[in-house]
Amino acid sequence: MITRSKLVEQLRDYQIRSQHRADVTVAILWALLILLLVISSYVTLYLRHFWLSFVMVCLGILLVIRLRISKQALARKRERSMTWDADLAQPAHWSGD
Repeated sequence: MITRSKLVEQLRDYQIRSQHRADVTVAILWALLILLLVISSYVTLYLRHFWLSFVMVCLGILLVIRLRISKQALARKRERSMTWDADLAQPAHWSGD
């Protein structure tokens, strides 16, 4: 017989897997965007468009900084979510003994 706790555990496992898949996809997209900026800045340097190359390097640096900020925010969000899940896991009639 399927109990409520097993269903909750299966749902949590599914959510973790799907969140991991989404995180991997986002990380790959960020890596491709940063790679595109690096290659573009090299090409503009080769073609001696120094101002455009400088702008591309600055965009790449800002992109990395933004990625780090969003990663920290996501870690804080997950930490809050885990404490919320732990609070929900305790039964309402639990007396704490």
